[in-house]
Amino acid sequence: MINYYLDTLKFKYADFNGRARRSEYWYFVLCNILAYLILSAVGFALGDYGGLILLGIFWLGVLIPSIAVIVRRLHDVGKSGWFYFVVLIPLVGGIWLIVLLCTDSQVGPNQYGPNPKGIGNNDNYDDQINNIGKSLS
Repeated sequence: MINYYLDTLKFKYADFNGRARRSEYWYFVLCNILAYLILSAVGFALGDYGGLILLGIFWLGVLIPSIAVIVRRLHDVGKSGWFYFVVLIPLVGGIWLIVLLCTDSQVGPNQYGPNPKGIGNNDNYDDQINNIGKSLS
């Protein structure tokens, strides 16, 4: 879990190319929520503006990687990163974006790169699917 978070912060800080698995995105979100809760508790203990400054610095530090991981997650389902702006549609935009972020990866490579799960990335993908179908029947 923490590996996804640290990889996103260290190696993919502002990387808007490629694809991100659901687990990479959702573990990143979970770690941000936990860090926010911890920093909120520390900020509450500091009182007045100390907590706000602490949370503001944290928010600024994770803003770019948060947008980057959302864009890569949208790439994984076959959508452009600009599709993030669907959230601006009143009432349904946020729900639509959450559905996209929860959707499984597009099988095989797409225009944004190979499947990060490794499923369907090789040339004989159709042969593998046919063999699986034969073995099930």
